Amino acid sequence: MKQGYFTIASNDKIAENVYKMQLLGDASSIVNAGEFINIKLDGLYLRRPISVYDATPKSVTIIYKVVGKGTEVMSSMKDGVLDVLTGLGNGYDLSLSGDKPLLIGGGVGVPPLYLLCKKLISENKKPTVILGFNTSSEIILEKDFLDLGVDVIVTTVDGSYGVKGFVTNALDGLDYTYVYTCGPLPMLKAVYNATKTSGEYSFEERMGCGFGACMGCSCKTLYGNKRICKDGPVLKKEEIIWEK
Repeated sequence: MKQGYFTIASNDKIAENVYKMQLLGDASSIVNAGEFINIKLDGLYLRRPISVYDATPKSVTIIYKVVGKGTEVMSSMKDGVLDVLTGLGNGYDLSLSGDKPLLIGGGVGVPPLYLLCKKLISENKKPTVILGFNTSSEIILEKDFLDLGVDVIVTTVDGSYGVKGFVTNALDGLDYTYVYTCGPLPMLKAVYNATKTSGEYSFEERMGCGFGACMGCSCKTLYGNKRICKDGPVLKKEEIIWEK
C-alpha cells in the first residue's frame, strides 16, 4: 500500500450515472489487475474504494457509478488533487488462467476486467469476455474490449441489446479453461453455480479502513474469516462459502 497525491486529468460521464476518471501520480504500487484504490474526499470521514480500470506507473484510471454522497461529490470534480491509497487488495492470479480464460463482468464490476484482459493478452492467452447489464443504456466498455481484439458477448436483462437475460445465459457452447468474474453478489453466485471450471471471484463489500485494520469487511471462507479489503477482494472458487 502507498499513499500519494494524484492530479485529476479527466472525469467524464460515459453512461447514466457512470464516470471515468484519470488520475496522474505515482501508481507504481498497482501491480495486479483486480486491485483497488481508496480515495479521501474533503468533508467525508471514510475513503471511497474504487476498482482499477487501467494503470501505468504514472497514472491510474477508474470507472465508478454515482451511488451515494461520496461518488456524487467525485462526479462534479473537473480538476484538483486527491489523497489516494494505491496498491490495495490482492488482485487476480494470471498463472491459473489456462489458454482460454473466460472473463465475466456485471455492471460496474466490468471495469477491473479490462486491465486483467490486457495482461492476459500480453501472456498470449485468448480471453473471451461476457458483459452483463440490465438494459442497453447501461452498457459500458464493450468497445474497449473489442479494441483489444477479444470476443465479447453482451447480455441485457430486458433484451434491448445482445443476448437477452443474464450473463449465465451466454455460457452455452463456450470453451474455457478458467473463470474470472466481478459483479454484484447474485451474479457471482449464479456464475459459481453455472460454470464448469475453477475460477476467481471479486467481491464488492462495504469497507472501513480499506487495508485490513478494522476487520469491518470480513467474510467466512473455507479457510476461515478473510478480509475482503486485504485478503480479497478476489477469492478462489473453492474457498467461497455462500451465506444462506
